[in-house]
Amino acid sequence: MVDAIVTGAGGFLGKSLVERLKKAGVDVLAVDRTHGDISEEGIWQELPAAGTLFHLAGRTFVPDSWSQGPSFMAANVLGTQHALNWCKRHKAKLVFASAYVYGVPERLPIQESDPVRPNNPYALSKHLAEQLCEFAATHEQIPVVVLRLFNIYGAGQRPEFLIPTLLNRIRAKQDIQVMDLSPRRDYVFVDDVLSAFAKAMGVPEGYHCINIGSGRSYSVQEIIDILQEAAGTALPVVSSCAVRRNEIPDVRADITRARAVLGWRPEWDLPAGIRELMKES
Repeated sequence: MVDAIVTGAGGFLGKSLVERLKKAGVDVLAVDRTHGDISEEGIWQELPAAGTLFHLAGRTFVPDSWSQGPSFMAANVLGTQHALNWCKRHKAKLVFASAYVYGVPERLPIQESDPVRPNNPYALSKHLAEQLCEFAATHEQIPVVVLRLFNIYGAGQRPEFLIPTLLNRIRAKQDIQVMDLSPRRDYVFVDDVLSAFAKAMGVPEGYHCINIGSGRSYSVQEIIDILQEAAGTALPVVSSCAVRRNEIPDVRADITRARAVLGWRPEWDLPAGIRELMKES
């Protein structure tokens, strides 16, 4: 038996979480794609017992979810059900990596009790997985902590995401081309997210759904300005003024519950996180 298992251990978050847990003295088993497909039962039958399962494996990136819906549902929904079945067999706690599922919010900041309105297949798959988690916690007494992760950034993130895309253009001294400068998002540094996962190991039994964000939102224009200031550049910015499908104008997390349940708060604001990212990547 090990202390913890991390699925998705080869990914952006998973790889760093494994390192974080090991440094803290946690006996952790890293599970990645080489172990098999999480949507199939076989991989779960091979895993040893553990006290905590950090379930990070799944499909991400919203644009892909529109064209690859069945794959997202298989990985994110069926994979989570297999994870819950494994937890039931081994009497383990599940810490589940969810996502922003609120759609266009009715108010800011967004609380966990606010309406959930997924507006893309990725968010829908995560919300369905959350429902499985809540059902298992309520009816099968599986301890579950769901972390609703807002916009994460940090070293090792896929280049298709906004901040890596902008940073690559700045480093190449290219014009900064974007669709829309106005949308605002709540960006949370990867180190803060890893801290939230680590603290979730100590949460009492039951079902807990918790926002993990910075509590502040930034527009695309503001992100560009912060990046350019950190890089010492003044490159031209070109916007096509095109509004993305199902665009959300503003996102900002209420992190009161994270403070109360996890004893967690973000340590990095966006400018400091950007400077650290530029040193690491």
